[in-house]
Amino acid sequence: MTVTLDQIQAPIAAEMEEFEKKFRQSMQTRQLLLDKIMGYIVKRKGKQIRPMFVFFTAKISGGDPLPEATFRGAALIELLHTATLVHDDVVDESNYRRGFFSINALWKNKIAVLVGDYLLSKGLLLSLENDDYDLLKIVSNAVKELSEGELLQIEKARRLDITEDVYFDIIRQKTASLIASCCAVGAASAGADKETIERARLFGEKVGMAFQIKDDLFDFGTDEIGKPVGIDIKEKKMTLPLIYALQQADWLTKRRVIYNVKNNDGRKDRVQAVIEFVKKSGGLNYAIQVMERYRDEALTILRTFPESASRTSLEQLINYTIEREK
Repeated sequence: MTVTLDQIQAPIAAEMEEFEKKFRQSMQTRQLLLDKIMGYIVKRKGKQIRPMFVFFTAKISGGDPLPEATFRGAALIELLHTATLVHDDVVDESNYRRGFFSINALWKNKIAVLVGDYLLSKGLLLSLENDDYDLLKIVSNAVKELSEGELLQIEKARRLDITEDVYFDIIRQKTASLIASCCAVGAASAGADKETIERARLFGEKVGMAFQIKDDLFDFGTDEIGKPVGIDIKEKKMTLPLIYALQQADWLTKRRVIYNVKNNDGRKDRVQAVIEFVKKSGGLNYAIQVMERYRDEALTILRTFPESASRTSLEQLINYTIEREK
């Protein structure tokens, strides 16, 4: 039986509700246009997996009941992460985010950039006003890693010469660093020692790696995941299934596939040809194996923490993130 997100969240349901109220209040401002935009951002929140990682990790690290610092840590991550997403949509000229119009689509680029800056400063002030320097250091480092990962990916996309090692570097910085910071913030906010904070961070990093590989698999579509979409291929992104498939190919095949990626111009036949090549070359199976290895490594680290309802929920949350169908 598949466990739902609501069932996973059960041990922290009250805390999540409290967090939502506090976060909504913290987003209010007297500036009318800004208040309208903040209201829009709060309304289109996603599954809130990031605060869940913060709260669960805080609980298994000794923070039960949760201290106020944990709520501030979760808010800091949400503020800084939302700021990066708002800026990302401007950079990518994207009009949609999670099925909603993006800020830049509704209010234009200039306002979107300023809103991103505002969210960033809100997060910094939240930490500085409460002397949460340790939490601010963890999250600021994650934002730095995220930016470096994005730039590395852009640099490599121009030449399409990504090796597996470079790919792992990119996803560790782009995706895993954020989930790692959620878990490190959870442990740090609960007053855990350095060794426990590092263990929590490493746990989050492994989950983040598995999460991103799962995301990459969606691009190729399998019976479980649904129909192929090929968005990464259209955007010339080299992901693990494709990298592995190219490693197995002869020089001529490799040249043809890279040509199709570089010059697909959104053409369905070229994108489909790349998808078929990856499937036949065992790229999907290989990526699934790597994803499951990261998941198992995460579970091994998690099981070094004391048994509890929160630890069980974290196990379920890991499985949920890699078994999801969207």
